[in-house]
Amino acid sequence: MINIVGLGPGDLSLISYGAIEALKNSKKVFLRTEKHPVVKDLEKLTKFESLDHFYDENDDFDDVYRKISEFIVEEGKSEDVVYAVPGHPRVAEKTVDMIEKLAKENNIDVNVVASMSFVDAMFEALAFDPSNGFRLVDAFEMQTSYIDTDINLIVTQVYDEFIASEVKLYLMNRYDDEQEVYIVRGAGIKGEEFIKKVRLCELDWAENEFDYLTSLYVPRVENKKYNTVHDLELIMDKLRAPDGCDWDKKQTHESLKNSVIEEAYELYNAIENDDIDEMIEELGDVLLQVIFHCQIGKEEGMFDLGEVANGICTKLITRHPHIFGDANIDRDKFEKTWEEIKKKEKGESTITEGIKRIPVYLPALMKAEKVQHKAALVGFDWDDIYDVFSKVEEEYEEVREAYELDFAVFVAEKYPEKFAEMTKKVDITDELGNKLDVLEKIKEENLELLDEYHTLKIQYIKEELGDLLFSIVNLARFLDVDTTEALNGTIDKFVNRFGFVEEKVIESGKTFDEMSLEEMDKFWDQAKELEI
Repeated sequence: MINIVGLGPGDLSLISYGAIEALKNSKKVFLRTEKHPVVKDLEKLTKFESLDHFYDENDDFDDVYRKISEFIVEEGKSEDVVYAVPGHPRVAEKTVDMIEKLAKENNIDVNVVASMSFVDAMFEALAFDPSNGFRLVDAFEMQTSYIDTDINLIVTQVYDEFIASEVKLYLMNRYDDEQEVYIVRGAGIKGEEFIKKVRLCELDWAENEFDYLTSLYVPRVENKKYNTVHDLELIMDKLRAPDGCDWDKKQTHESLKNSVIEEAYELYNAIENDDIDEMIEELGDVLLQVIFHCQIGKEEGMFDLGEVANGICTKLITRHPHIFGDANIDRDKFEKTWEEIKKKEKGESTITEGIKRIPVYLPALMKAEKVQHKAALVGFDWDDIYDVFSKVEEEYEEVREAYELDFAVFVAEKYPEKFAEMTKKVDITDELGNKLDVLEKIKEENLELLDEYHTLKIQYIKEELGDLLFSIVNLARFLDVDTTEALNGTIDKFVNRFGFVEEKVIESGKTFDEMSLEEMDKFWDQAKELEI
């Protein structure tokens, strides 16, 4: 049997009767730490062994707690033991949970004997009602804890100025720098209890004292600082409430779909401009779109932000088995492995299914690159970049051929019998005996074929031009060049040079209509020489 007892917040009077009896009647008592005010009184009640040496042997608290837990369970295999911890065993005491799990695996009974917790002592010292809500956070786990500024906060284990500084910096991201906080040391210990109110920005100042009995109390805020996704959720909920904004209330997934694209492009533009302030604003606009759609989904009973967050978290964990599991992945084949995982997630059996899953409305250059990349991952790709150059040249020539498609050739190839009939008369003359062009005469007499010719020619050019663009994207991929960035760069260059030409036209006192192309070309060449 393992009896886990609480030693209260630090005063012997706050230890429960059951805990005192367990300590007095046990032959084997272990204290997680001697660094507790009540220990001097325990020496009069029982003999005990301190486990502080585990802290001296290891700097990692998780390892310390694990080794202490394993030690206690091992001792409990042969005889009954008492394991005493500061405060209440169920409040901010990691080893208790570890011991219970290990004991269950080893068929050892565990009995927990409660005493007053340090949190209870803080309630009394600060005279606040916990029913109004509070959150208990370990200073060593601040980075992974959700801080809700709408409820009171207690931060434990603020041992020294360094930890206080870390806590301050983290909390200043969520609270105002002037937020009042309370340093509470020795809560519930007669003659040692100390409370000091300071501004958050002053928390780690030298005149403030910290030790292993120090915690921090942060009251709920009056002037809220909006800095969490939850804040945005609440605002959106209010905007779409019955008494909310008419415009926001009438929006649907369908009406908002273009906004997602627009906001994404505005963020892209901010990144291109290396404008941090603009990035912050545009990231907020993108986030708003996510929350907006989640709010609509929640109202319709279809999904909410929690489901969306769970989906992406699960996806990231599943697609990184080498990080969140023990899989051994070849870094050189990571992308291929990633595609295989996605293929399995989607229940796809072929590569083509994955290619077809690429969004239809994705910008064409980007979509082309993605299609080629997926095909390349399974080896369907050129071996030599010079083959790619040759393909570009080939497609260019085919575009020219499409443009230069002759009407006569079109009729001859598609309607050979009709062509033979139309060209029986080689020489055609008008009423005055003047010789006429045979082809022109044929066109006049076969207008329906001429319309078909023009339609086919446009279709032919479009098809061959598409092949050329696709081959150029392929070349860019081999050269490791982003086609969108490259084209945008050229567009910007054109706009700047055209602006220079326009300035020169204005300076000449003329209009564009009055300028010859040769004159404008001279201005353009000047812009190039100036590297505009």
